[in-house]
Amino acid sequence: MTDLDRADLSLLQAVQSNNRLTSEELAGLVNLSPTACQRRLKRLRAKGVIEADVSILSPRAVGRQVTMIVLVSLERERADIVDRFKAAIRNTSEVMIGYYVTGDADFLLIVTARDMEEYEQFTRRFFYENHDIKGFKTMVVMDRVKASFALPIKV
Repeated sequence: MTDLDRADLSLLQAVQSNNRLTSEELAGLVNLSPTACQRRLKRLRAKGVIEADVSILSPRAVGRQVTMIVLVSLERERADIVDRFKAAIRNTSEVMIGYYVTGDADFLLIVTARDMEEYEQFTRRFFYENHDIKGFKTMVVMDRVKASFALPIKV
């Protein structure tokens, strides 16, 4: 773990809840100057502690209202096959999140589509045409109850 002091942790807690806070607002929350906040955030980004600054969108608002959780099993668990599938995940826009996991499946994917017809086309292209995949199981999300990447931080 990167050495993070109390001010870093306070900044991280604040920006993961709202990354649009101004330096002045952050300064008031963490008891630092605006310049010190900017400097620390720049360092935290450079060190990879802050991986990305993103907005969480409404799937319905952008026409992507169908979300699936997909468990994927590979034909064989060899390093080259795993690496190829990881690359495929990274290069496929419909895959929002991809995890390499233990247990009954090798990967857990969060996939988005406009409708079930589009998801079926995705499965044909992404799963059926990939000879490294033994099988996959799809669960359709009925309701997104929480959408967050916020990690619990104790200051």
